[in-house]
Amino acid sequence: MTKKQRLELTWIGKDIRPKLEPRILLEDPERSYHAAHQVSENDIFDNRLIFGDNLLALKALESEFAGKVKCIFIDPPYNTGSAFEHYDDGIEHSIWLGLMRDRLEILRNLLSNDGSLWITIDDNEAHYLKVICDEIFGRNCFITSFIWKKVDSPNDNKVPITPDHEYVLCFVKDPRLVQFKPKRDDSISHAYRQPDSESDRPYRDRLLKKNGKSSLRSDRPSMFFPVIAPDGTEVFPIHDDGREARWAIGKKGVEDLIAQGNLIWKQREQKGIKRWVPYTREFAAEEPSRPYPTIWNDLDTTRQTKAHQKTLFGENSLFETPKPEDLICRILQISTEIGDFVLDSFAGSGTTGAVAQKMGRRWIMIELGEHCHTHIIPRLKKVIDGEDKGGISTAVNWKGGGGFRYYQLAPSLLEKDKWDNWVINKNYNAAMLAEALCKIEGFTYAPSDTLYWQHGYSTESDFIYVTTQNLSHEQLSKLADEVGQERTLLVLCTAFRGKTDIFPNLTVKKIPKQILSRCEWGHDDYSLKIENLPKAPPKFGQLTLFDVDTYDKSTTC
Repeated sequence: MTKKQRLELTWIGKDIRPKLEPRILLEDPERSYHAAHQVSENDIFDNRLIFGDNLLALKALESEFAGKVKCIFIDPPYNTGSAFEHYDDGIEHSIWLGLMRDRLEILRNLLSNDGSLWITIDDNEAHYLKVICDEIFGRNCFITSFIWKKVDSPNDNKVPITPDHEYVLCFVKDPRLVQFKPKRDDSISHAYRQPDSESDRPYRDRLLKKNGKSSLRSDRPSMFFPVIAPDGTEVFPIHDDGREARWAIGKKGVEDLIAQGNLIWKQREQKGIKRWVPYTREFAAEEPSRPYPTIWNDLDTTRQTKAHQKTLFGENSLFETPKPEDLICRILQISTEIGDFVLDSFAGSGTTGAVAQKMGRRWIMIELGEHCHTHIIPRLKKVIDGEDKGGISTAVNWKGGGGFRYYQLAPSLLEKDKWDNWVINKNYNAAMLAEALCKIEGFTYAPSDTLYWQHGYSTESDFIYVTTQNLSHEQLSKLADEVGQERTLLVLCTAFRGKTDIFPNLTVKKIPKQILSRCEWGHDDYSLKIENLPKAPPKFGQLTLFDVDTYDKSTTC
């Protein structure tokens, strides 16, 4: 038995992790889209739609957006088995769990300290997913599992039980900092008296004496004490049957009520004798609200959502399990404010971006499928142009406006030449190379307009310079003089001549040798496609052993 033990979920290949290349993002202005004119002061134009593998895209976002995303909503593949028909169940679950773990770890890094993660999932993997999130976020960071009723009509399938709900798991980065907003409910005001001669605000009076369970003096002896009535007499909490009771609040609370003028005395007749009875006065909130329930059966269902999609995409281009706009709207209402960053790394048909756009939130969406171009972009154009009248458009009075920028992942920085050597990708120009190496080395890419050797910085005095030159001793000496003794410079070049340890302010490294072992180069797809999955184990009776090495390599994808 090992000394270090902990409660955890294990699976085949859990210890295998991909060495992700932090790619740069390349904007395609032809696919970016903005409204022709500003509609309101809250228009947001710098939203991001990223086309590419979502694990690589998340890694690409990490350096710029770590700790900045207020809300992450994802609707990942539910692992129903359709992609795994040739695989053993244990391997199937292992691949899915590894896929989710790798993404969730980066998603947590992207969340702000007061941010939250929301995941829609069904019974196939919901409970396993909850345990993975417990490991990554901590069990104390789990808020709850909401239930969304996705079906609004009887199911006529010839089976005894059919699921009509899905889960929405909610985790937070730091439960001490998160402040979720309650649900606006004007019906609460009906419980208050309207303004009258006693108050210019809606109010209600409650007995200061505790009633019901745990209301006796013996339950809380410290809350049995006299309160001075208007005539100077001492009033104690006594039940109608004569038993000694207790006040609903302690001495300090009563003193505060008196100081605020919210301890109200009324004369009530008991057994023919008028007695002074103390009440606490409560005022209705200007915006009455109550906590959200965990069962959401008041939202659009899959049927209604598909009807909305028909207006967007036509009859033959619908998604099987689309999420309704008001589901995303509720999540954003609970967890975000106008201008906050919202991220969806499994964008699907683009619902999260459409809702965030209509609600004035900044959004980032990632999608690898071709429907990024056939569905998401056309949908967002309709939203921006004010042509999408469905979903939450009427509820939020959406008129259009704003825009987004379209990005693709850059190709891998390194590629193999005809001699099978790793070399810098020929598609990279000087600016792309400098930006990519800044990201890999942990520098902020910020090329100077005046100093050719300042391509980025890590601190106010530490900089990076990227060049494909073969630097001579004279060039390095001149560079060291320009940098000066108060600054330091990391120099990445293809080659250099002479000793570099005589320049204490320079660190000189060769590329690509400096970065060769950092990442998995030339790996463009970490998705759950059939061609990325491990080979199926041999059937029973075959002499061939399971190829562990092949499996391990594929599970790092």
